[in-house]
Amino acid sequence: MLFDDSTELVRKAKHAFSTTRAKQPRIKEEIVKERGYFNKRLVAEDALEFEYKPKRAQKSYRIVVLRKWIVEARGQRTIAEDFRYFFYITNDRSLSRDEVIAESNGRCNQENLIEQLKNGARALHAPVNTLNANWAYMVIASLAWSLKVWFGLLIPVSPRHREEHEAEREAVVRMDFRSFVQRFVLIPAQIVRSGRRLVYRLLAWRPDLPIFFRLLDAL
Repeated sequence: MLFDDSTELVRKAKHAFSTTRAKQPRIKEEIVKERGYFNKRLVAEDALEFEYKPKRAQKSYRIVVLRKWIVEARGQRTIAEDFRYFFYITNDRSLSRDEVIAESNGRCNQENLIEQLKNGARALHAPVNTLNANWAYMVIASLAWSLKVWFGLLIPVSPRHREEHEAEREAVVRMDFRSFVQRFVLIPAQIVRSGRRLVYRLLAWRPDLPIFFRLLDAL
C-alpha cells in the first residue's frame, strides 16, 4: 500500500492543563534505556483513505487506513522498525480522517461497558436454572446500570459553576457500578414519621452528598 498521499495524524489532548503549572520531567524513558529494557516506541502516525466497493454491493464504502510507525529498541540500541496498519470502514463522509479514527477509538469504551455489566452490575451472570428467569435477571441488572448513567446525566449544571458541575457529571457517568452503589445508594439514613409527614435523616456525611441533593432538588 502506498502512503504517498497520506497525512500525519494529530491527536487531540484528552485533558487541558494550566500553562502556569511546571512541566514535570519525563524520566521513565531514560530509565528504560539505562537498564536495557525492551521498548516499543511510537514514532509517527499517518492516515489515508480510499473507496472500496465489494463485488456484490451496490455502493462503495469509505476506508480510512491508519499506519503506526513503531521503533523497537533495547537500551540505547535500535533493534528493528515495524509498521502496524488499522482499517476503519464507514459510510460517513462528513467526518475528516482524523475524526473517523477518533470516533472509532472512542467507541472502544464499549469494552468497558461490557466489563462493568459483567463484574459491576453482574448482569451477565446466570444465577437461576431457567432461561426466562436468567433473561429477566439480565434485564433488571442492565436497567440498574442504565439508572446509574441517567443519574449522572440528570445532574443539573448551573452557569455559575459550569466547569465544576460538568466535571462532577462526567465523573458519575464514568463511575463503575460498585462505587456508585457505595457512594450514592448505600447511605445510612433514619426514617421518622412525624405527624403527617416522613422525615429522612442522613446519619453520615459524604463528599458526594451535595451532588445527590442538587439532583434531588432538580427532580
